[in-house]
Amino acid sequence: MQFTLLDIWHHTGLFARMIIFTLAIMSVASLVVMAERIIVFRKTRSDSRNFAAKMGAILAKGDLTTAANTNLGKDVGHLGRVINSGLTAYRITPGNKDLAVESVARALERQAQREVQSLKRGLGLLATVGSTAPFVGLLGTTMGIVNAFQLMAAAGSGGLATISAGISEALITTAFGLLVAIPAVMAYNFLQGWVDARSVDISESSNEFLDVVARHVGGGSSHAA
Repeated sequence: MQFTLLDIWHHTGLFARMIIFTLAIMSVASLVVMAERIIVFRKTRSDSRNFAAKMGAILAKGDLTTAANTNLGKDVGHLGRVINSGLTAYRITPGNKDLAVESVARALERQAQREVQSLKRGLGLLATVGSTAPFVGLLGTTMGIVNAFQLMAAAGSGGLATISAGISEALITTAFGLLVAIPAVMAYNFLQGWVDARSVDISESSNEFLDVVARHVGGGSSHAA
């Protein structure tokens, strides 16, 4: 036997092949999540920036009534959906000043939580693949080594040469598990960091919007902090 991937594949048993197929499925799933999240993140960042540029010009004038009645479309990104929820709450809240600020604050907080959870969608799968893939590969390696020693015992001969082929077959599953896990962990850390940064952006923008609301209604500034 030559130690090439093709030769190793031909000599692997059913259990090792099942492990490899499982890791392949995990790898494809993680790659799909990576691609989907990157596309979603790029779009929502672009939409949020466009919304901030347009709505910021209106809010800079302190004209909340015009802002509340302005429709910038559906593609407003995560930031636009949060601020729009605050504008909706302001529009439908009765004239009580303190009540208006409290209602807007709660609406912003609720929508911010929804947006953060939406941005995190799929990251749990990356974390799961990154943490379990090495152990799945190790399971295949363990069973492969057990089989190699069983074959050595059945043949009645010892030595590294007798079991080297079996061990190489077994170790390939661990290598495959690491190849699946490493990109998943790197992608998870990168995407999670991006979500954390957007969470800070949402919080800062919500507080700035609350300041505008508090100034506009002429009271309740203590709630805007």
